[in-house]
Amino acid sequence: MRTALTIAGSDSGAGAGIQADLKTFAAHGVYGMTAITAITAQNTRGVTAVHALPPELVRLQIEAVVTDIGVDAAKTGMLATAAIVDAVASAVRELDIPFLVVDPVMRSTTGDRLSDDDVLEAMRGKLLPLAFAVTPNIPEAERLAGMSIASDDDRREAARIIRGFGVTAVIITGGHDRSATIRDLLYDGSAFTEFCVARVAGEHTHGTGCTFAAAIAAHLAHGRSVADAIPLVQQYIAGAIRNAPQLGSGRGPMDHFFR
Repeated sequence: MRTALTIAGSDSGAGAGIQADLKTFAAHGVYGMTAITAITAQNTRGVTAVHALPPELVRLQIEAVVTDIGVDAAKTGMLATAAIVDAVASAVRELDIPFLVVDPVMRSTTGDRLSDDDVLEAMRGKLLPLAFAVTPNIPEAERLAGMSIASDDDRREAARIIRGFGVTAVIITGGHDRSATIRDLLYDGSAFTEFCVARVAGEHTHGTGCTFAAAIAAHLAHGRSVADAIPLVQQYIAGAIRNAPQLGSGRGPMDHFFR
């Protein structure tokens, strides 16, 4: 059985974070494992508390599963401190973890900040050079690239800048663009490819970023390419939103097991 590791924060509402990642892995026939980086108190309305775990404990979790069960692909989510980024990067490099997908989580769906300012520099300098893919939304891409994105040309330039940090593939997701069509942009260093899918109406979109990155990692674990994975992931998330269980009074969770 193929395996995947999520290195991310816990969401007590289970719509995002490691809970969403594990559900996504399971829905794609991948055995999921976790290295928890932080504990949050959150629901569909927002985040009320964050407690980052010690970096050494994060590393020990990674070592425990890699050296025993093995990892075919991995993804990162919420990395609350630069020290945690350092610990994760060190573990990825020394344990030779393949197909790392970085979801550069900086804020929750409800807008709550989830990481320190120095995390950005640590991510650029230490984690992205080890990553196979990075999946920023437009606001995250703006921060990583250090520029505003207001046009298609801006998106391409941001992708070039982000790839310059050493990552193999950049996927700038289009969910924050409120148009009727979601356009996800892939840049592999030689070509830009745009993947389009109709936007599904609804406010139950908590955890879409986590789910996107986890689903990409699951497909990589199965041996698929990023280009082959993206349209499959788009359809999966559209179905999960369309079949959302209508829970909570805010940005509710999707149904990861709608199939």
